[in-house]
Amino acid sequence: MNDQSRTTPPEPWWKFGHVWLVLAGPVIVVIAGFITLYLAVSRPDPVLSPDYYRQGIEINKTLATDPASLAPAVQARNHAATGTPPAVTKP
Repeated sequence: MNDQSRTTPPEPWWKFGHVWLVLAGPVIVVIAGFITLYLAVSRPDPVLSPDYYRQGIEINKTLATDPASLAPAVQARNHAATGTPPAVTKP
């Protein structure tokens, strides 16, 4: 008898673990894409108000009217830039 006739038929492709390992990556990406699509369609972004630019200008005007309100922020910025502690002023 021939050695080739005694061999068993090859296993089906789904019985090899490496096949599932290779297929798992693209399948996970497709599932994640559908989840992302669902989230994008079901939760729309909030719409900006038509006058968002004017509201931003008004906020900037409000901040510019009282420079003393920005003093702690300016002190902290200068301290971070120079590395020296700010001078303590007593009222």
